[in-house]
Amino acid sequence: MNFDFNDDQQSIKSTAKELLASRFKPERLRELAESRTYDDAFWKEICELGWPGIFIAEEHGGQGLGQVELVILMEELGYALAPCPFFSNAAAGLLIQHGGSDEQRARWLPGIASGEKLGTVGSLVDGQASLVPDAETASVIVLVDHQGGARVIEGPAGEPVEAIDATRRFSSVPEAEGEALEGDFVVGADRAVGALAAELVGVAQRTMEMAVEYAKDRKQFDTPIGAFQGVSHRCAQMLLEVEGARSAAYYAAWAADAEPESLAMAASMAKAYASDAGWRVSASSLQVHGGIGFTWEHDLHFFLKRAKTDGHLLGTAREHRERIARLAELGAVAAPA
Repeated sequence: MNFDFNDDQQSIKSTAKELLASRFKPERLRELAESRTYDDAFWKEICELGWPGIFIAEEHGGQGLGQVELVILMEELGYALAPCPFFSNAAAGLLIQHGGSDEQRARWLPGIASGEKLGTVGSLVDGQASLVPDAETASVIVLVDHQGGARVIEGPAGEPVEAIDATRRFSSVPEAEGEALEGDFVVGADRAVGALAAELVGVAQRTMEMAVEYAKDRKQFDTPIGAFQGVSHRCAQMLLEVEGARSAAYYAAWAADAEPESLAMAASMAKAYASDAGWRVSASSLQVHGGIGFTWEHDLHFFLKRAKTDGHLLGTAREHRERIARLAELGAVAAPA
């Protein structure tokens, strides 16, 4: 069995890495984060490349590729900490593609695929979706409630919220009447959860690399601090968590396309592990950096705040572990004696 990317997937990954590295150098990332704005020229560029519609069926203007290709892009976007509405738009597209009616798909997916009509997703709690990315510019918002339903409302909607993650724009959106998604939108939600786990992998990978680079350069007593056991063990633990999160995220992506009956469990496993790993790795990177890591002038805090916020979007690690327990219990009940 071949666990590597195929040639097309390798090309997507290398293209994304090179493009994002050239567009979001540290000074540009800081400029956008501090002004809490997006790079509209970059969004136009990736729309021309077809990224927003990479997973959307060709009949609706997309490329018709799979979840693995989407996850590849999400990992690279997380690594670059790209300030753009890609994830929110993709999440809406996934829920509508899998849960929408023919009319809803025909109405919304072409715009989501082209990037001309942005979408987003919010989770309702007590009548309010308190942290919805990019709702202020979205043409369509999918609101998911805890009673197992989802509805589509027209955007933009809500009031802006200043979250700790300055690389994304958030709003608080109240419950509203809309068109129900009658299909299996949970499949789309699980795919969105898996994509978000991949973004956390990218964030964790980047912060680990920042820590390792610093540990090689920073010296105490004429010795790189990476040679000290306390630092080297911390970096080794970071690598363990990054690779574990990556394995979980790509397994969930594979399950989405090849073994859909395993997707619910795999997606929640990936999100639970990646949420914890994203925070622990970025926090460990801060510890390796020491005092400099706590300053506003260092870029590390942007990544740490993205990791913390991603950990709460589409369900916390605790909520996904509880879901895993419920799914495991159901599986045990359904299993033959």
